[in-house]
Parts: sequence; structure tokens; C-alpha cells
Amino acid sequence: MIISTTENIPGREVSEVLGVVRGSTVRARNIGRDIFAGLKNIVGGEIEEYTRLAADSREEALLRMTQDAKRLGADAVVGVRFTTSMIMQGASEMFAYGTAVKLK
Repeated sequence: MIISTTENIPGREVSEVLGVVRGSTVRARNIGRDIFAGLKNIVGGEIEEYTRLAADSREEALLRMTQDAKRLGADAVVGVRFTTSMIMQGASEMFAYGTAVKLK
């Protein structure tokens, strides 16, 4: 499965547009991470626990989007984008979406 943020795949031609595919995950912080993050906030620097949480969320959303594309029989997903939103205090959704296509 080819995944691209561009609208086309160099050297390949789109033969069919299958539609929008999506994947999302909602993740919550936990008390252990919050305590450490609070301490890190005092001294400054990267909050690595939250960085890992965001990276894991992106990978899960991308995996679910890819599974949605495979269900449609896609060869590629083009125009891939990510967005995030707060669902409730301490919980956020990571959303990945793009256009599933068949390639010649």
C-alpha cells in the first residue's frame, strides 16, 4: 500500500478513485505521565512521554486508515492528512484521512 501526502504517485497513473478513507484513535493521558510532565514543565524541555503518545496515536490512526483502504481494494492512499482534536479534558483524537485509489 502506497501512502502519500501528494495528490498523485510519480510514475503511476490513477485508474480509479475509490473514495475517502479514514482512521482514528482517541488516547488519554495518565496520571504518571502528567506528574512527570508537570515536573518537566517547570525545568523546560521536551516532554518525551507526550511525544511518544502523539507518535503512537499517529501510527494507530495511519494503520486504521490503511486497513480501511485495503477493505476497498485500494493500491494507494493519496492526499493523506492528519488532524487532532480534544474530545474531553485529557483525551484527544488523532484522525488520519486521504483518498483511496487504484493504480494502473
